[in-house]
Amino acid sequence: MTKTARLYKIEMLIRNRGQVSFAQLLEALEVSPATLKRDLEYLRDQMGAPIEYDRYINGYRFSNPGQRAAGQGMARHELPGLWFSERELYSLLMAHQLLSGLDADGMLSRHLQPLLDRIHEMLGPGGENDTQALMKRVKIISALRRPVPVECFERMGEALMRRKRLQMRYLTRTRGEVSDRQVSPQRLVHYRSTWYLDAWCHQRERLLRFALDAVQEASVLDTRAKDVAMRQVEAEMDAGYGIYAGGVRQTALLRFAPRAAPWISREEWHPEQQGRWLPDGSWELELPYVDETELVMDILRQGEQVEVMAPASLRQTVKRRLVAALQTYQSS
Repeated sequence: MTKTARLYKIEMLIRNRGQVSFAQLLEALEVSPATLKRDLEYLRDQMGAPIEYDRYINGYRFSNPGQRAAGQGMARHELPGLWFSERELYSLLMAHQLLSGLDADGMLSRHLQPLLDRIHEMLGPGGENDTQALMKRVKIISALRRPVPVECFERMGEALMRRKRLQMRYLTRTRGEVSDRQVSPQRLVHYRSTWYLDAWCHQRERLLRFALDAVQEASVLDTRAKDVAMRQVEAEMDAGYGIYAGGVRQTALLRFAPRAAPWISREEWHPEQQGRWLPDGSWELELPYVDETELVMDILRQGEQVEVMAPASLRQTVKRRLVAALQTYQSS
């Protein structure tokens, strides 16, 4: 039985029975007297459990002098967080490491630090070395990350949680224009090492997606945010390919060469994709998109291992980009 499981069982036995003798605890836990004494001390000193030994009943119980004095009886006590097993605590540590990897500037990590400290306490002094070793064995690589200022990210999160509007100055890179926007945040999106905000734009009167690294200034307003049903947000913002949303939905048909097919067949390019094997060992992939920009970039990354079969407009765009790339190398 792990230490976490023992602590939980001690708490459960005392809570359910009201009082438990040392001998009864030894029998239930099947540990040595020294181990049980250490567990009881840890519960009292590290976890703040109000466990006391009552020599009149020759057992352990929870104490609450203030409530007993008021005639209210014994208070119900539960150790916070002890429904996690030791394996689950290590899983939480790995999840913490994953979240930390999303923000090299530490904007999420410092808010999660109290949780991390609590997990370390629950694993006990002996688990600290294991924890540090685990953290070193989980590495998150964020390629092509576009950093977001901590102040900006925190204001976005505050407005989102408090359901308040945001006033912000936003750079639209495709046009090189800076504009003032008042928006109602709906959700934060992390995609390919970059943070985005899905929000209702009160200037455009529609849902738009904003890259957080393109926000030059932001302030939280007192005005209540417009609430958009999450079903509508998902329908409008998730229908396309990648980060691009809005537009006429189309279907792309891609054919991957036998050499690339074994790993492409295991990749998810889109949640609604359909794939099938062809007799020659190639892999045919069908997926929806509304804006071809990002899809074209992903197709070009596959080089000669993929061919666009349909639609004709997408095929021509990829062909034009490949010809332009070839001309660049021919001229050098």
